[in-house]
Amino acid sequence: MLFDSSSDNRVHVKICGLRDPAHAVVAVECGADAVGFMFYQPSPRNLTLDEGRVLSSAIAGQVTRTGVFVNPEPQFLEEVLQTVELDALQFHGDESNDFCQSWGLPWIKAVRVRENSDVASELEQWPQASAFLLDSYTPGVYGGTGEAFDWDRFPKHLKQPLILAGGLSPANVADAIATVQPWAIDVSSGVESSRGKKDETLIREFMEEVNNVR
Repeated sequence: MLFDSSSDNRVHVKICGLRDPAHAVVAVECGADAVGFMFYQPSPRNLTLDEGRVLSSAIAGQVTRTGVFVNPEPQFLEEVLQTVELDALQFHGDESNDFCQSWGLPWIKAVRVRENSDVASELEQWPQASAFLLDSYTPGVYGGTGEAFDWDRFPKHLKQPLILAGGLSPANVADAIATVQPWAIDVSSGVESSRGKKDETLIREFMEEVNNVR
């Protein structure tokens, strides 16, 4: 579980953008700590409420089930929470600290790393975040691009845990862990056979690479 205080010092893994219960089960079997369910209409990984409910039920109590949102309307987020059992939230838009904090669940704030931004200072806008997810910056796109940012810009020694995302795949995840040493890693497009379609073999390969170094 992603926010389990008894967890050891190994790197944690979140597999995001799942749409098929079978893939969620594979992620659990391979040792993922969390999965992400996307509730954002423009995304190819977007779920309906019924799809989210089925996915959540398939892996209840086994991993941290994280609902992923981008500037959600409060009424919509409330509807998701009433329908889909979630353990944590992840916000990818311009949500304020107070908005993120108001839902009574652990929450991750995703921040897209711009080339010349002061990442550590930017993160101070969300002092109550349970963790930060750092992703690559592409204008007008809120994550899921499959592009990596400069890992040298990954902050060190911050109070909150940091999650590395962006461009990770079975081919580079071991190097990413060794280089960045993040608290957790997040993968989406890197375990897909086509945009928005997860691949069981790639999930297994990704987790095998992670388990070889953690």
